[in-house]
Amino acid sequence: MTPDPGHEADRWLAALAVEADAVAASLAHACGGRADDVQIEAFDLAWAVAELRAATAGLTARHGLAHDLALLFAVEAGQSALARLEGIARAIDHAPDVLTALRGDPDWNRVQREAAGPRALKRIGAAVIAATDEIDEPPLDDVTRIARDTFARFAQHTVAPLAAGIHRDDLTVPEAILAPMRDLGAFGLSIPERYGGVAGDEATAATTMVAVTEVLSEASLAAAGSLITRPEILSRALLAGGTEAQKRHWLPRIARGAPLCAIAITEPDYGSDAAALQLRATKVEGGWTLDGAKTWCTFAGKAEVLMVVARTTPGSAAGHRGLSLMMVEKPSDDGHAFAHEQPGGGRLAGRAIPTIGYRGMHSFDLSFDGWFVPDACVIGEEGGVGRGFYLTMAGMTGGRMQTAGRASGVMRAALRAAIGHARDRRVFGAPLASWPLTQAKVARLAARALACRRLAFAVAAGTDDAARPVDASLAKLIACRSAELVTREAVQIHGGMGYAEESAVSRLFVDARVLSIFEGAEETLALKVIARALLDRAR
Repeated sequence: MTPDPGHEADRWLAALAVEADAVAASLAHACGGRADDVQIEAFDLAWAVAELRAATAGLTARHGLAHDLALLFAVEAGQSALARLEGIARAIDHAPDVLTALRGDPDWNRVQREAAGPRALKRIGAAVIAATDEIDEPPLDDVTRIARDTFARFAQHTVAPLAAGIHRDDLTVPEAILAPMRDLGAFGLSIPERYGGVAGDEATAATTMVAVTEVLSEASLAAAGSLITRPEILSRALLAGGTEAQKRHWLPRIARGAPLCAIAITEPDYGSDAAALQLRATKVEGGWTLDGAKTWCTFAGKAEVLMVVARTTPGSAAGHRGLSLMMVEKPSDDGHAFAHEQPGGGRLAGRAIPTIGYRGMHSFDLSFDGWFVPDACVIGEEGGVGRGFYLTMAGMTGGRMQTAGRASGVMRAALRAAIGHARDRRVFGAPLASWPLTQAKVARLAARALACRRLAFAVAAGTDDAARPVDASLAKLIACRSAELVTREAVQIHGGMGYAEESAVSRLFVDARVLSIFEGAEETLALKVIARALLDRAR
């Protein structure tokens, strides 16, 4: 009796995951605790684990075309992970016997031929192109499904018609989008009901957040999909470390979308190295004054409160223990530059950074000059001084889960556009969709999108709080890079029209490029979060 390909794929991926742990142990021993000495190997290790996790998540789709796509991705991601682990093994003299055996496994080689060979690629691609219904639905509870469908209708009817103009004319997200988002409760999706939000239990709230973000991002990443990331991050930081008075004051207002939020972490000289941030907070009577610069603060103009990471303990020796989180209030501005002065002489100025994509929300350079922040606006007040790094990370975990959802939405939009164009376009006397290479491209794109989507929802539904920061980073890492690959191929399928600004895929392509940079650059996630956790566990 021929073994079931799905079960064989499960078995093979599980064996490879075990060997990934063994390679991690050998790498931990080889570097002797000096992880930065093995950055190249550690980066590949993180990617191998991300590929395996996505492949395993994809295989939870057990039926029909969705299962065929999951098997296709499992084969291609599994082979990529195997090659990465073999490279690490050679570099550190890890015994390659298990990896060699896995590569030569006859049952796995049969699965590769049947699930990912040329015939399978043509058959699967043709089926995806011909499909008129949703190919795969992740398991969603009724609350999440209703919220997803409600926001999907809003995205289709309100956001999508405005998306191209916002991008082309570099506009700020208009009230035509913001007002109904407030009415729908979008800004309170991660805030518990007792604080004025709509979130139920943690797993449901996270899953709903990913589902809503996905459908908004299908319409526009910059004009809708990213709007609820900032309140997500600030709300989680407040829930993790705010005083009860702060929670009761701020969370109901954030849930109503008044104030709108922005997150000011990155600085010109430090990028993703949050522990090294230097924006100076000086203690004065009744509060603190801020001096220094922030950059890449998305939505800073329109926002009325900024979550600012500031150094309250001077000197770099304090590292992450010298940082605190502050809520900086400011007037809202629709333009690309602003400057505000306080009665006591403090000044806050901002300038939008011109970007190739992700327009609508705008990312700003910020300059603080003696800007006063009252003690009541330090998250945790006196007890929160020095805890800013930890509270920021509490917020960023949710943001990274959500970013995996954003990437999924962008991939779905790009795939839909590519299929539509391939159906309509004729080349060399036949529909583009009828050519085997087009079918293979579509099959691979759909397979990648399915696996990344399944992983994002699996992480959101998880209940292991200790594992969640790493799991969220894994989901973000592979989904964001995948969004780049999928949108790139969608542009390629469009040919010259894909390069035209009037084409939706050109916007999707330049928007997707930012996903691997913000909410933690992929290098930082791979090295400082994922690989570090793998090596620590191995030790």
